[in-house]
Amino acid sequence: MMQAEPKIGLALGGGAFRGLAHIGVLQVFDEAKLPVRLVSGCSMGALIGGLYCSGMDMRLLERYVYTLDERSLADVILPRQGLLAGARIEGILRTLTGNKSFAQMKIPFSALAVDIERGELLSLSEGPIWQAIRASISIPGVFRPLRLGGRLLVDGGVLCRVPTDAVRAMGADFIISVDVSYHGGFVPCDGLSSIIMQAFAVMEWALIKEKVVTSDVNIAPDLLHINMASILQAEDCIEIGRQAARAALPAIEEGLAKKRAQ
Repeated sequence: MMQAEPKIGLALGGGAFRGLAHIGVLQVFDEAKLPVRLVSGCSMGALIGGLYCSGMDMRLLERYVYTLDERSLADVILPRQGLLAGARIEGILRTLTGNKSFAQMKIPFSALAVDIERGELLSLSEGPIWQAIRASISIPGVFRPLRLGGRLLVDGGVLCRVPTDAVRAMGADFIISVDVSYHGGFVPCDGLSSIIMQAFAVMEWALIKEKVVTSDVNIAPDLLHINMASILQAEDCIEIGRQAARAALPAIEEGLAKKRAQ
């Protein structure tokens, strides 16, 4: 009797602009014809994963990223709930997702966010895709939180660095995680945004570094030299993602073969 093909799920972690490495990872997976069936993303992982699941070509997204600068994304407000209002990124997300809902996704997807008032981690999988992504990327102190359904939502990375549990709950039985955040070492911080982002990254690392990775294959690109608060190193970041994904393909194939034989 033939064994059912393992249902591959991707867990794409947060890491601000270091998360652009997810673009390179997904490009390699597409080239390898890896049959990704489910995706969950947190923060930048939610942004890239959401666009991927909505049908956007990752080569096209790479070219689009190179046209951006930080000024095109920033809409500074008087700090009340965050430095940036987020209206500009909302407009970009509406356009890039085609204003699709979760029901229209090519690949089932969820985005993690935190209800900051209740201290609850939420897996968002209903309504407009752009709203879920906007909630998941709302780094406290940088982006104004998103008020949605009576909840005040911020970056899922506050409680979850890489959403392996979320994609498992969606039904994945072979999980590939991509962790693009901090893994220790010296990181220069020269601005308010970089200090806020690095503070969260250090806290996340302190919480998870002693834990065993619960995915079948974990990809952790070496991104320490990438400024997580700047888009200027996007090309380098995406290429590092490609290299890390290519290096992981043998382990993925081996893991899938073992899963099929079970």
